[in-house]
Amino acid sequence: MTNAPGAAGPGVPAALSAASAGSAEPWRAPVAAGALETVVELPGSKSLSARALLLAALADAPTTLTGLLRSRDTELMLAALSVLGARFENLDETGKHLRVTPAPLPLHVQAGPDGLGRIDVGLAGTVMRFVPALAALADTPVVFDGDEAARRRPMAPLLDALAALGADVTHLGEPGFLPFRVGPGDGALLRTEGTRVAVDGSASSQFVSALLLLGAILPGGLELTPTGPVPSLTHVAMTVATLRERGIAVDEPAPGAGDGERTWRVHPGRPRGGQVVIEPDLSNAGPFLAAALVAGGRVSVPHWPAATTQAGDAWRELLPRLGGEARLTDGLLTAHGSGRLTGIHADLSDVGELAPTVAALATLAGAQGHTSVLTGIAHLRGHETDRLAALATQIRLLGGDAEESDDGLIIRPAPLHGAALRSYADHRMATFAAVIGLSVEGVSLDDVECTSKTLPGFTDLWAAMLATSGGGGTGPATASHREPETPGDGV
Repeated sequence: MTNAPGAAGPGVPAALSAASAGSAEPWRAPVAAGALETVVELPGSKSLSARALLLAALADAPTTLTGLLRSRDTELMLAALSVLGARFENLDETGKHLRVTPAPLPLHVQAGPDGLGRIDVGLAGTVMRFVPALAALADTPVVFDGDEAARRRPMAPLLDALAALGADVTHLGEPGFLPFRVGPGDGALLRTEGTRVAVDGSASSQFVSALLLLGAILPGGLELTPTGPVPSLTHVAMTVATLRERGIAVDEPAPGAGDGERTWRVHPGRPRGGQVVIEPDLSNAGPFLAAALVAGGRVSVPHWPAATTQAGDAWRELLPRLGGEARLTDGLLTAHGSGRLTGIHADLSDVGELAPTVAALATLAGAQGHTSVLTGIAHLRGHETDRLAALATQIRLLGGDAEESDDGLIIRPAPLHGAALRSYADHRMATFAAVIGLSVEGVSLDDVECTSKTLPGFTDLWAAMLATSGGGGTGPATASHREPETPGDGV
């Protein structure tokens, strides 16, 4: 692995860059004026969309995707895979129905005048982790860069693993971070019959998923052993499931294997093309389901799968522990609450992306006298922002009592008041503020538009949900303190 001066250029259409711009004016989080009674239709899963796009770009035949999420993250993935030779055709005006023509192998890079491919990852973890692995199979080196915050997200474990596999990795800034260049080296990866590699997955399960996705198109497949604990193993399970659904055989670690002993074996083969339907984003359902617990009433999300690898399915278990009810009936998940919240002691190591919404509910439970302890989420320090520090800071701005622990947060009882909150360009910090604002008057947010990363039109969905409450959710904030209602039957 070598180091070189310089930095990557933007390499992404202006429209995509503009998608990351912050809101011009602070957003005033609306207070719920009464109990809710609504059904919220959510777009496709970001995690499943990213994997579906990547596997379709590598498939043995064209793929038709239905229910694809169209957001900043997926637009960046589309642009990145286009640079590597895949082609995409919208089949309707929404862009959620897409035909993908796979790229040939070796991947043919759309290079610029300098002879290099250039990919802007924005702040999308799936693009910055999944796509560099593919660049090791390209015919031309590719330079990766992204948003300023993306340059603080760890990349060293993946880059080290790619270098160990024979890729040419060159740092263009601080080693182990964006920007960097990845090339095929002498092309050994496309000739090797059987490859083994280790990776430190403790900072992100995306490092493990990136290599699993790469393994299928290596001539001899790949044996992958993480050297330590892997957070968010549900996302690794999702990657394995999507590979199997496309016809790729994956051997999982033996039951009971400990950290550093678990090995995944991906057998070689081009993923199958065909028809792929993407589930709604169950993690993005969290703030809307949480609203039922805060405001009282019912919020339902349709098309909830009976079985899924999405981390968001954990809402069915978490919401009752926070004072609500959750019931799945014929594909409709309904959350029911009374406004009375309870504290929670929860290990969120496998579902860390849910932590900001859980923290919002725990903060409001703190205002009702309850203590919460969230653990297993040290890896959130390396997400779009340092989420643990951001959550603790924002909770204290609201008057709450929050303390970081080694691997999580402790939230203690304290009264709350309004505050001007920051999103840190992090979509889940923005929805944290929205949930708090349902009950606390005077909450504003500097950049609600960062929710376009995974949920375009969030404010419209939020307003439509609140239109079913007593005051419509758009008038003066008058419901900071209200008597909770009692849950009824038939949730």
